[in-house]
Amino acid sequence: MTVTAEHRERLIEEGARRLLERATNSRSLDAAALSSRLTGTVQKYVLKDDAGASDEAINELLTTVRADDLCLIVACERGDESAWNDLVEGYGATVRSAARSASSNEDAAEDLAQSIWAELHGLKHRADGSTAGKLAYYSGVGSLGGWLRAVVGQLAIDQHRKQSRLVQTEEETEMDRLSRDSEQSEKVFVTARNPEEALASKMAGAEVESALGRAIAELAAEDRLLVKLYYFDGLRLREAGAVLGVHEATASRRLTRVHTDLRQRVAGILMAEQGWTKSETERSLADVTSHLEVDLEPMVSAPAMDAN
Repeated sequence: MTVTAEHRERLIEEGARRLLERATNSRSLDAAALSSRLTGTVQKYVLKDDAGASDEAINELLTTVRADDLCLIVACERGDESAWNDLVEGYGATVRSAARSASSNEDAAEDLAQSIWAELHGLKHRADGSTAGKLAYYSGVGSLGGWLRAVVGQLAIDQHRKQSRLVQTEEETEMDRLSRDSEQSEKVFVTARNPEEALASKMAGAEVESALGRAIAELAAEDRLLVKLYYFDGLRLREAGAVLGVHEATASRRLTRVHTDLRQRVAGILMAEQGWTKSETERSLADVTSHLEVDLEPMVSAPAMDAN
């Protein structure tokens, strides 16, 4: 018998209702809020290997999904401040323990642990503008604590790989190879970028920087202060939150909102005033964070911020 998409949708929605009944704290979610996540879980663990899987196989998987953990994560994604506070307070020790296990010293562990909350919430954006947070990858299969430890471990590996690219080698043959590769890269760059292209790129970068500076200047004073504390003063989210009198989870969400506001404002300036096309703007603003690395401190150090 052929299974229709509508039948599968009803089956998963019924599973979502049963999951909410099992949860001790449903976070005021409804079946619709969980169905899309459960659809991905079913696809990953059942339908990927057996497109014609039975209702029994799907229901068996859905009964193993951890109801409270999944409700907590979905609520966090939907901006539930109480859920975020519960996540940070309930699993902060787990994250710090995993970070210490994956780091060489306490300072590195603290930096890694702080980075996790930004990675989970998502300070970057996908091409469609949606937040690219790692919370979207939690399926509910397996404990949330175990999944968070895996996320910490993966982030530690990623950071190690980035740092390893900067490590110098003492082997002469390796040095020679790196030198040849570098020379070749320079040749490719010279042939690919003529003076006109280089000038155009420099001008485009200046336009982005100018637009970003204006956008930052237009932020509310407290949002500008958060940008200054995090990007220019080097404070961690927890420390920046303490200055603002809010929890680090709140500071993380606020920084995510500021990113979204800045992207939208910068895009509007570039298209309306500089004549940029939508595709040009999207390419340049794929990650606003990279543009925040320019020296914009004077723009976020307005006198109004000192009052906070």
